[in-house]
Amino acid sequence: AMADMKYSVVLEWDEHEQVFVTYVPALDFLSTFGATREEALARTREAITGYLEAATKAGIEVPAASDYEILDIAV
Repeated sequence: AMADMKYSVVLEWDEHEQVFVTYVPALDFLSTFGATREEALARTREAITGYLEAATKAGIEVPAASDYEILDIAV
């Protein structure tokens, strides 16, 4: 069921725009933003739901929930 699906989300602060930005790598890097962390995550939840509903209606295979690892690499 869609309600049970979990997607990894990248959350970062955009210093230039002064907003929190999110990306969902498993869903074509679906992205949104919010003035607060909570707003960005709420908008992300809505965007994921909309993406999954649209894909289902269009007969497009819904990408499986996935787990990503974000690493810091010193260069």
